Amino acid sequence: MTVRMRDLLGGVVDRLRYEPTAKRVRAEVDGAVVALTDRALLVWEPRRVVPAYAVPVEDLRAAPVPGRGAVPDEPAGTGFALPDVTELRVLDPRVPFAVRSTPGEPVLVPVPGSDRTVEGFCPADPALAGYVVLDWAGCDAWFEEDERLHGHPRDPFHRVDVRAGSRSVRVSAGGQLLADSARPALVFETLLPVRWYLPAADVVADLEPSPTRTECAYKGVAHYWSVRTDDGLVPDAVWSYPDPLPDAAQLTGLLCFFDERFDVAVDGVPRPRPVTPWS
Repeated sequence: MTVRMRDLLGGVVDRLRYEPTAKRVRAEVDGAVVALTDRALLVWEPRRVVPAYAVPVEDLRAAPVPGRGAVPDEPAGTGFALPDVTELRVLDPRVPFAVRSTPGEPVLVPVPGSDRTVEGFCPADPALAGYVVLDWAGCDAWFEEDERLHGHPRDPFHRVDVRAGSRSVRVSAGGQLLADSARPALVFETLLPVRWYLPAADVVADLEPSPTRTECAYKGVAHYWSVRTDDGLVPDAVWSYPDPLPDAAQLTGLLCFFDERFDVAVDGVPRPRPVTPWS
């Protein structure tokens, strides 16, 4: 009996998942090491779509103390739609660390030489006994070996492939042309829709710079623009990576529109607007 891989991955989103990593992982706050381990686990709480790092208690630089109460997860209201993957509302990195979808105990990890602490969580599952899941955003810097990470831990089962293309890509809003290109760079990313990155010279939209910045674990820091259309301003609707990470070097300076918010036709064929957390 066959199974589609997407269905297999989507079928376990509601479960607590983990995967060991051989990478040495280090977390720092105010320049002080909070955790240093060769035995880290990548942990996905139920409905979380990106992992967090879990560290053995003995590899923390200070013993954890009881923490604040967790925010209970409300499946009906918390999270975002990703219907191509699961019927459940998924928890992406914008959902706070304190929102829990599995039993366990919250803790606080003291920062050596500081009055700061990092939120942590000890899942009740026996497979994760003795481990503390650390709040990514609560640390100033994370490293795998000596390479600094961006956005969140990299998922070993997640790929981002960039391919040069020659398809005709037209982006419009209510009939108003925003971009027209026959030299896109296509980004194929696990469980996400294809993204079309276009040369700036092929974009005719009225773009207004935005202060918004986001970090992608695989592509780097994205800069945003809002789009002025005949119907008004569409905020943070276009992004670019001016200085991408090495794996996405082909995207340097290219512009990408949210397909979720505009009409996109490829080789003259209109594409349905995808439903994602960014819709």
